[in-house]
Formats: sequence, C-alpha cells, structure tokens
Amino acid sequence: MISANTSAGRGPEGVPGLATRWVLARVSGPSMSPTVRHGDRLLVRRLRAGAAVRAGDVVLARFPARPELLVVKRVRRAVEGGHWVEGDNPLVADDSRAFGTAAVVGRVVGRLWPRPGRLSPPPGSGAA
Repeated sequence: MISANTSAGRGPEGVPGLATRWVLARVSGPSMSPTVRHGDRLLVRRLRAGAAVRAGDVVLARFPARPELLVVKRVRRAVEGGHWVEGDNPLVADDSRAFGTAAVVGRVVGRLWPRPGRLSPPPGSGAA
C-alpha cells in the first residue's frame, strides 16, 4: 500500500488519477521486497491514459475493484482493460492475483530515501 497525493480527477478505467505530474510515494508493507521496502520514499511520474508501459516497469497502480487501494507493483504484462501487476515478494498477494487487472497511474522513476537511486530489476531476472 502507498501514501501519495491523489486528489486528481479520474484516470484509466475510471479510477482516481494522480494530482500532479510528480508524486512522492511512501511505501507501506513488504509486497515489493527486496526491490522496495517498507518506509522507502519513491519518486513517481504520472502517466496519461494510453501511455506506454512495459513488462518489468515498477509502477503506481489502482484496481478498479478496489479504487481506494494505491499500490507499487511490477508490470508483468498488458491484458485487456489494463495491466497484470505483481509484487516482487511472492508471499504477499495484494496484486492482480487477488484483485485482477490494474490501471497504471504512474511510473516509479527512482528511490529518494533511504538509498537514493534507480530500482533493481526483478529478482531472478539475471540482470545486474
């Protein structure tokens, strides 16, 4: 789960969008560990409807079934109506496995705190 300023209009699939072009998100929970950890602060850029999203991107997303839930997840693939997103921690399933297709509202650009920098590739991908 994420804390971020999201008082904008509606985004893709009618879910709430992001209020500004850039958002600072605070991570709450272990679903993206080890890539992103509880307490990390992430810089997120708002995406407009129809923006290109690739498999492997770390994104801010909402589920039409749970529009109040804002999550950081990794895109696995595009599906009809949005994207299939999953956390990097397979033991936590607050992702598309539980809530279905997600509407991506922002792309995570990098971590600002406590370890500034770009995010690592998915675990087990072999990329360094």
